[in-house]
Amino acid sequence: METIDISLPDPMKAWVETQAEQGSYSDTSDYVQHLIRREQNRQQALDRLQTAVTDGLQSGAATPFDMGAFKTRMQEAHGAA
Repeated sequence: METIDISLPDPMKAWVETQAEQGSYSDTSDYVQHLIRREQNRQQALDRLQTAVTDGLQSGAATPFDMGAFKTRMQEAHGAA
């Protein structure tokens, strides 16, 4: 595993150490890795959402929904309600 050195102001360093001690982390490195994984997951979720929005916009204009026709199709497919 590679290492990286980061500089933090004293209050931030103390906060990270406290969070690592109070959580279920073996040390500050484990806590920082958790934060990075969480951010990666968040970014992946945002990317998926953006892709879905783009796909929706590119799919064209929405067509009006006909509830009566929908009910008829469902009744024909699944029997009368």
